[in-house]
Amino acid sequence: MKPRTEPRNGQRTAPQPQQTTTLRDVGLVSWGDIEDSSGSAAAIPYLLAAIASGDKSASQNALDRLRHRICRHGFVVGQATAITVPFLWDLAQRPQTSCRVQILGLLRNIAGARQWETTAAAFPKLRRRHGDHVEWESAARRAVHAQRGIIPRLLAEQDNELVDATEALASTLTECGPR
Repeated sequence: MKPRTEPRNGQRTAPQPQQTTTLRDVGLVSWGDIEDSSGSAAAIPYLLAAIASGDKSASQNALDRLRHRICRHGFVVGQATAITVPFLWDLAQRPQTSCRVQILGLLRNIAGARQWETTAAAFPKLRRRHGDHVEWESAARRAVHAQRGIIPRLLAEQDNELVDATEALASTLTECGPR
């Protein structure tokens, strides 16, 4: 997973080089200790495995269910979203993943999510009650941005639909910034 920069005597240390997260790392996450929009995020590893299965119908069904859990309505993210993003990037790079275009669309939605941030800016008192949601949203956007180095590889693919989805994601990343 992405290492964090820890404060040391009031100063920040330099971030460590980013390690690549793959589906093999899914067991390193305590999914039962975090929540998605449905409650416990314990089902997320199973959904990721179904997406990776190569079965087109099962993959699409699992992605739809995952989308509902980590980016409800296409703009409401939660605690489990940022943790799930590196696994989505891994799946998007795999030629055998049948729903790569849709995964890139989901990453684009996450990168553009600002529902909680916008609401808290308009109504600052809400930040006291929903501060975690604002941070989860920001962390999710940062997680998408952290893996943007994958974009050139996806742009080099032969699949025009995949390239179009990658360009749309790259455009959103440029417009929205990681904040």
